[in-house]
Formats: sequence, C-alpha cells, structure tokens
Amino acid sequence: MNVEVNSTYHLVKQEDLNHHGTLYAGRTAEWFVESGFIAAAKLTHPENIVCLKIHGMRFNKPVQRGEILCLESQIVYAGRTSLIAFVRAKNNNDSLLEGFITFVHVDLDGKPLPHHISIQPVTEEEKFLYQKAQALRNEK
Repeated sequence: MNVEVNSTYHLVKQEDLNHHGTLYAGRTAEWFVESGFIAAAKLTHPENIVCLKIHGMRFNKPVQRGEILCLESQIVYAGRTSLIAFVRAKNNNDSLLEGFITFVHVDLDGKPLPHHISIQPVTEEEKFLYQKAQALRNEK
C-alpha cells in the first residue's frame, strides 16, 4: 500500500493560546492526535481505532495567534494490530511540530484485532520514517 499524506488545517485563535500568548500544547496535542487518527481511519473503520501512545510530540518553534497550521499525517508503519502515524505541523513550509502516534486496531470489545494492512515504503523519506516507527514500536 502506498503511503497517503492527509492534510488538515487549523487557524490559531485567542482561545487556543496559553499564558505566554502562544499555542497551548494541550490544544496542539488534540489536533495532533486527530490528524493521526484521520490517517488511520482512512485505512480501516474509525470505530476500530484507538490511540495507544504519543511518541515525542516536539515543537520546533512557538506558534502564534493568527497562524494557520497545516497538519500532515500519514501511516508509516503497520504491525499486526498496530498502526503508527507520523504527523508534522507546518506553516508556510516551516516545520513547527512533529512526532509519531501509535494506534491499535480493536474489535467492538476493545480487544486488539488484526487489520491486514501492509505499508510498503518507496521513497527515501518513507523508508526513514518506517525505520524510525519500527524502532519506536520496539521500545518498551
């Protein structure tokens, strides 16, 4: 399966700011997980996807009110029941934030369920992200 990149956009408003006047990390985490979830849900049924872990959501610079964030997400690794998304937030091609999220494919009782999804990285960047996600998966 080719790796599809999904894009979502958010306008940073006053209610999204912290006490420093920059984008609140909690709001960012919400958007971050939502973007990764959309990438996973496009490959299977959304009701079967749950978030297991956020791996190192890292800000590269503060985000100001009025900026428009483009969150790009893609599934970069598929285990038997897990899917790992890479999410990057950009503004005018400046990388503001990036990280990985592990989702688990579950049945209606919340038990892990094989998803039968296969990811085949093609480009050098896809191969790099696949290897990085694979290493994260092996961390305990």
